Amino acid sequence: MPDVAIKIGPRTYQIRCGEGEQDRIAKLGALVAEKYALLGNERAPQEAENLLFTALFLADDLSETSKRAEKAQRALGEAEARLQATHSQVEQEKSRSGGKKAELRAEIDTLRKAEERAREEIRTLKAEIVALREANEHQHDLFGAPLDEEAVATTLEALAGRAEQAAVAIEKAAQSAELEETSESS
Repeated sequence: MPDVAIKIGPRTYQIRCGEGEQDRIAKLGALVAEKYALLGNERAPQEAENLLFTALFLADDLSETSKRAEKAQRALGEAEARLQATHSQVEQEKSRSGGKKAELRAEIDTLRKAEERAREEIRTLKAEIVALREANEHQHDLFGAPLDEEAVATTLEALAGRAEQAAVAIEKAAQSAELEETSESS
């Protein structure tokens, strides 16, 4: 077993250590010597008292380090708790957004069906307009006078225009909902 010489204050000590432990023992000895030097000229007459005071310095450092380690451990625990809470919130938000996606898809389907019904109604109204115009050409009032074709045609065209506007509005709403679903999924 190798020996390491450690000088603390006025004395040198021979410390026996395990193989490969020489550097570590030398560093620890240097730390003790540094704390011993803090005594300065106020050293006690007996070496044992000086070493006691040196040990107290080291114990004080160790106590402070332990307190900092405990404080850091508590802070770490609090940070882990906050991280877990944040993780839970993220998971809840993910599940809510999944539900929102399903709602948007259902709304898009509903709007598409409404758009198709509106388009079908427009086709029906246009066919009725054509039929009414044809019938109007052959229609007379009770006194044999021809009907005012212009007024009937204008009224029917206004109805068809309103039906087309409704279909366009439904189509825009479906596109808007589809865009919102696309932006939520990305």
